[in-house]
Amino acid sequence: MLDLKNLNVSYGKQKVLRDVSLSLREREVVALIGSNAAGKSTTLRTTAGLKKADSGTISFGGKDIAALSTVDRVQAGLVLVPEGRQIFPRLTVHENLLMGAYHRADRNDLDDDLERIFVMFPRLRERRVQRAGSMSGGEQQMLAIGRGLMSRPKVMLLDEPTLGLAPIIIEELGSIVRNLAREGLAILLAEQNAMLALGCADRAYILQSGSIVMSGDAKQLSETPEVKQMYLGT
Repeated sequence: MLDLKNLNVSYGKQKVLRDVSLSLREREVVALIGSNAAGKSTTLRTTAGLKKADSGTISFGGKDIAALSTVDRVQAGLVLVPEGRQIFPRLTVHENLLMGAYHRADRNDLDDDLERIFVMFPRLRERRVQRAGSMSGGEQQMLAIGRGLMSRPKVMLLDEPTLGLAPIIIEELGSIVRNLAREGLAILLAEQNAMLALGCADRAYILQSGSIVMSGDAKQLSETPEVKQMYLGT
């Protein structure tokens, strides 16, 4: 469904990604794990069209999307939920969700999608008319995911969704990721929280200094001495 091959990306003279290759299949959760500044966000931003690659290919649904704008990629079904949530703080929860459907031709027929999100995130229903900026970090992250779902994506790129959140909210988000995959959504999850990522992913890639150094079944990777020592604190 999504294939990155030999992706190279730079910021000025600094090379951030070096020959990064990874794949994501339907209904699959794939974790991209690495420390801060390893290149996780750059991988997702480049995939979403927010950053131009120096070289390499990005294929989505078997088609090369390198020439597509971010808006065109969203319309094709590829959506990024960015690090830091980036909700619209002065808009209400309901207005933020509607912003996720800005490109859809059926903007007057969104009730089913809104109801699905309110069932998934009951707290958003309770705060429907509340300004998004006044909510907790966990609630804002739920809103960011809900806003992404309003575009009806085929693939969701989740960038550090647990950053700064309480453990109980992190656990809840892990369950939500798995439920979304069971419903048919493919998810590429970039996370520093390796325990959460490996716990909810099918496969995983380990990114260090812009290069993929390990990959494989998430459960098997979690049991390797290198991953235990570097990312799981054991």
